[in-house]
Amino acid sequence: MIPPVVNLEAAFARITQPWTPVIAGELNGQHVKLAVFRGAFVWHAHAEEDELFLVVRGMLRLRLEEGERVVRAGEFVVVPRGVRHCPVAEDGDAWVMLFEPASTVNTGADVNERTLTQLERLDSPPT
Repeated sequence: MIPPVVNLEAAFARITQPWTPVIAGELNGQHVKLAVFRGAFVWHAHAEEDELFLVVRGMLRLRLEEGERVVRAGEFVVVPRGVRHCPVAEDGDAWVMLFEPASTVNTGADVNERTLTQLERLDSPPT
C-alpha cells in the first residue's frame, strides 16, 4: 500500500467549523487530528491520554490550572494525562494538529455541547 501524502493547506481549508477536528491519519493506535481553534474551548482533562498540540498557523494560549503556555506556529506542547486545560485562540484562528490515542474524546469526561464522538475523516468526501 502506498500511503497518502497530506497537504496541510488543503486539509485545513476543508475545516469549516472551529473546534471540529478531522482525522487526518492514524498510527500505532493514535489519531492525527487537524482542527481550527477560535476563541476559548472548555476546561477539561483526559484521565488516560496525553495530548500533543502542534500549532501550524497562528497562536495558542493553553491555560492550565498551574499557569499557562503560549504556543506559536512551529511549536508544540504535550499536556499530560489528568491535567485540566483550556485551549484558547484569542488572536484569530489557530491551525492545530493534535496527536492523541484514537479513544480520546475532545472534552474528556466532561460531556457538554462541545463534545464530539464521531469525527469526519480527511479521506472521506467533504460534508
